[in-house]
Amino acid sequence: MDPHLKQNITMQSTWLRGLYILLFAIIYSVTEIVVVAVVVFQFLSTLFVGQNNQQLLRLGRSLSDFIRQILLFVTYNSDEKPFPFGPWPEAGEMALTTTPNKKTTKKTAAKKSPPEESAGD
Repeated sequence: MDPHLKQNITMQSTWLRGLYILLFAIIYSVTEIVVVAVVVFQFLSTLFVGQNNQQLLRLGRSLSDFIRQILLFVTYNSDEKPFPFGPWPEAGEMALTTTPNKKTTKKTAAKKSPPEESAGD
């Protein structure tokens, strides 16, 4: 066997990284389920209340950042281990897009549209 290959195979750091990758693959799968729940609750909030839930927006953003950290780590694009071995990503200040209320949109559109002229004028 090639000594260089034997050295690579027996490197403890590579096997440890492999265990972390396996662990984060499991965490990623669980996180996907949580993201689906956030999406469903956000949709229902928008449907029944007419606006986005700000807490769910922040949670969705930090979950997205967490998933990004996981993917960067498992694809060897980063050596920083994500949560729980590193800090939880904070949503921070960001421009959160919100869906306008349908009633507000119709009222605004009605105010901006010019008055209709009658055909008899």
